[in-house]
Amino acid sequence: MVLLRLPHVPDCGTRLATNNFREGGRLLVSLFSQILHVDKRFMTRSRRVQDRSKNKRVQDLEIATERWKIVSKVLFVMETLKHESEQIMTLREMDRYRKQINLKKPHKISDFLKKSPKLFELYKDQKGVTWCGLTQKAEEMLEEQDKLQKEQNDKLVEYVSRFLMMSVDKRLQVDKIAHFRRDMGLPDDFRESWIHSFPENFKVIKDDDHVEYLELVTWNPKWAVTELEKKLGVGNLDNPPCPGLLNLPFPLKFPENYKKVFRYGGSIEHFQNRSYLSPYADARDLKPGSLEFDKRAVAVMHELLSFTLEKRLVVDHLTHFRKEFVMPQKLMRLLLKHFGIFYVSERGKRFNAYLKEAYNGSDLIEKCPLVQWKEKLQGLVGYRGRKRRIEMFDGHSEGEEGNNFEGILDNRYLDALEDTSAGAGSDGSEIDVGEIEKEYYCNEPKLR
Repeated sequence: MVLLRLPHVPDCGTRLATNNFREGGRLLVSLFSQILHVDKRFMTRSRRVQDRSKNKRVQDLEIATERWKIVSKVLFVMETLKHESEQIMTLREMDRYRKQINLKKPHKISDFLKKSPKLFELYKDQKGVTWCGLTQKAEEMLEEQDKLQKEQNDKLVEYVSRFLMMSVDKRLQVDKIAHFRRDMGLPDDFRESWIHSFPENFKVIKDDDHVEYLELVTWNPKWAVTELEKKLGVGNLDNPPCPGLLNLPFPLKFPENYKKVFRYGGSIEHFQNRSYLSPYADARDLKPGSLEFDKRAVAVMHELLSFTLEKRLVVDHLTHFRKEFVMPQKLMRLLLKHFGIFYVSERGKRFNAYLKEAYNGSDLIEKCPLVQWKEKLQGLVGYRGRKRRIEMFDGHSEGEEGNNFEGILDNRYLDALEDTSAGAGSDGSEIDVGEIEKEYYCNEPKLR
């Protein structure tokens, strides 16, 4: 609250009192104006995904987000069971992974698993404990995935090496790279054995704090060519020069119902014509906030998204590399600003950044074998028909679709569950059938 001492008004007439009152009012208005001006200088304008115009939203990419989100949850459960010694787990043990698959109470994990009877099967032992395991079809799918990943090894080694080549010190924390494992199609033994299998390309080192880093060993000039250069066929790709300045326009794709692009036409044209430093060139001397700095950051994000299977990444994962890749602190603002190149989906707990040029509607234009495998897996997700009750396992009979638990639920597991059988049915999940059936049940892809 501002207190203003008005000048003393002597008893010399109404006119003098009126003048002094007007003078005090002008002084009060001036003082408040200065206060508001000071506050305005210290306030920054922020842009949230939720505040953007609905005209900029792309419904097709929102559908793609929902599709990949559910497949990733199912794949996580499959990989978790795969790592178990007998590839089975009790529902009580599965309850530990609620956070990873984003399943909240009061929904049950058993209901989530029952939605995919072609991939998971549930059985109860003699003590009433419910076990979950993989079907024969799910095991075949995981074997097919392992085979495809081995066939893609050369390309995966190239992408990981290019990750390191773009970094300032030509090395990155192993934990940070692991965030991109599923997005890039890297095997689940990435940290334990895969990164040690190519010593001619990169090696694992530890700093004084025993933090593991993956460091580049060999610089390959042919890999220091951006995906945009390859797409446009610019320069000598067989014998490329050292990375330096580039002057390439980015492919733009605006929403069909967005009619106000003409307002930014001049800015877009200047951005497209602006030169920028290659993502593989040394960017230490770039001034943060400059026009060249921002366009190079766009080029880095374009390159990173091009390495992924689905041409999309969780925005949180991108922010982990701001320092290593010399990118701005407010990365989300840059993604929203260039909505002709990127799209940010707000569906789910984490925002997903898409490379717009890679999609035609909700489908990828170019699908690598691992993406085709994911679509095949998607065809096995979802339940149609009457729900089945959980069968009792008696050690002699087989289920309707074949029993993969024969010889597994022996006395070792029954003895181990003596202390845990009580309350074993208190499980739950977060996924809502109504949320996914519109996307999956109506548009379920056919198996190839």
